Amino acid sequence: MSIDATASPCQSCGACCAYSRDWPRFTVESDDEIAAIPGYLVDDDGGGMRWTRGRCAALEGEVGVDTACGVYEHRPAVCRACQPGDEECLTARHRYGLGPIEPETPR
Repeated sequence: MSIDATASPCQSCGACCAYSRDWPRFTVESDDEIAAIPGYLVDDDGGGMRWTRGRCAALEGEVGVDTACGVYEHRPAVCRACQPGDEECLTARHRYGLGPIEPETPR
């Protein structure tokens, strides 16, 4: 995988996608939004993203090095809410021994 890590610090991190099996849960998604996610990536109970190998099944790459979301355009609201440098981001990064990053400033 070759990702331009300067585009977003998330592309060289991915820790939030590998922090907790309970994190990638569906909360406010419509049935149509959930249906847009390939079924093999949805957990058996239909309540969130499937968790495999200690991380969201849609996460591609190596945490802390080079990552991408396989369903970025259709990712759940909880994934959209986690922003670079926010409390959730920093908590997940700490778990993987990654240093803090500065929150992104609106353009």
